[in-house]
Amino acid sequence: MKAPTLLILLTLLAACGESDKKAAPAAAAGPGAAPPPAEVDVMTITAGNATLTQDLPGRLQAVRKAEVRARVEGVVEQRLFAEGSDIKAGTPLFRIDARTYRTALVAAEAERAAAQAAFDRTDKLVSINYMSKQNLDSASARLKQTEAAVAKARLDLENAVPPAPISGRIGRALVTEGALVGRGEATHLATIEQLDPIRVEFTQSYADLQRLQQAVKAGKQAKSESVEVQLLFEDGSLYPDKGRLQFTDLAVDPNSGSVVLRAEFPNPRRELLPGAFARVRFPQAQLDNAIRVPQRAVQGTPQGQMVMTVDAENKVVPRPIKTGGMAGTDFIVSEGLKPDDVVIVNGLQKAKPGSVVKPVPWTPGAPLMAAPPAVPAAGK
Repeated sequence: MKAPTLLILLTLLAACGESDKKAAPAAAAGPGAAPPPAEVDVMTITAGNATLTQDLPGRLQAVRKAEVRARVEGVVEQRLFAEGSDIKAGTPLFRIDARTYRTALVAAEAERAAAQAAFDRTDKLVSINYMSKQNLDSASARLKQTEAAVAKARLDLENAVPPAPISGRIGRALVTEGALVGRGEATHLATIEQLDPIRVEFTQSYADLQRLQQAVKAGKQAKSESVEVQLLFEDGSLYPDKGRLQFTDLAVDPNSGSVVLRAEFPNPRRELLPGAFARVRFPQAQLDNAIRVPQRAVQGTPQGQMVMTVDAENKVVPRPIKTGGMAGTDFIVSEGLKPDDVVIVNGLQKAKPGSVVKPVPWTPGAPLMAAPPAVPAAGK
């Protein structure tokens, strides 16, 4: 073999050796290598004061509601408002044909003028003893009758343009132009509802109320002095403005076994509308040294509720717990957790029992990872 050819072969063999050395680390990190620990969001348990709350069903209602009705008979000539608009008390709403009432007012005023003239003449004659005092009394009674007739005729004329009795939002017109109203009944023309503030009536089980009272008497809980309540939409989000408790019924509904409560909420943006269902977050009691965890961290199993904790070696350890109510969106934990325990809040789908994870402090309000599928309870 010639020298140049031998040199080329040796160069190729050396290059292949270097390539094998570089490929060896990559092969070591291949499918057989252990993956890095999964990252999970965790919180360290602390004990503190908490307000025990309950979410109760309710329905929104207008604080004030007025039905505008026809007080005189006639044909509707014109609607004077925009349906669905906000109006002030005293705003004219409809115009009813008032020709009959104008004529009646002119006739009544003429009768009053004649009665006034007769009274004045009689008064002069009585003063000179030409007529008796009885004639003056009769003339005075007649004058009062005509004055009452004028007042009624003027009121009928005013009622031909029915005004808004309260300020609020007016709904659709219940009659159209050309409709005959007020014949034999006070025809319903429209409805006005005051929307700011708005009221919500909700119910609480009397059995729950009794349990709370017994816990307070036993010293396990302290009665909440707060009268502030919160409103929840159907998607679970909170209405930004807090309401105030206004009323608690003193009787139990025999059909439902519940007590009716009432609260009012500011509604400046008219987001809340009467008739809609809502839930009210109602403060019930104050707890000392309470342990609470986010609702998302608690899982349901056939054996009961549990959370995933992280031990000193960063291993995932399931922990059975018992809960004793809610504090807002958090569970109050009555058994199973103690201060300084580390609980996984986010990333539960990656936290398998016994696996090693990388715990990262959880920030409330941060975007959450997809939750693991719910485990059906025993017997379901």
